[in-house]
Amino acid sequence: MNNNIKLVLAALAGTAAMAAQAEAYQGVHALTTGQDRSAVRAQAHAAARQANPWADGASSGVHAIAGQRDRAAVRAEATAAAHAPNQNLEAEAFFNSRIPAQFARPGNAVREAGL
Repeated sequence: MNNNIKLVLAALAGTAAMAAQAEAYQGVHALTTGQDRSAVRAQAHAAARQANPWADGASSGVHAIAGQRDRAAVRAEATAAAHAPNQNLEAEAFFNSRIPAQFARPGNAVREAGL
């Protein structure tokens, strides 16, 4: 047990010695640029308007592509599809797991379960 105490004290003394080393104060550093305030401000405004290089996928090389249709047409189509009476039909809810013709969508007159 006496050896353990000596080991702990030696470790603490080493830690204290390392913590006691500090950097010397060298004063205020001189400016490293010769640009005036307006030039720096112009660079800051230009950098703020650029794309964020740290954003997710910024370096993927994929850029947003403008749609072929206008927003109003896509919205109208989505609204019509959402209000369609047959949008949530399940074949399992009908006899023989077949959707009757009066409920079927124009593109697929008969839909069976599992297909």
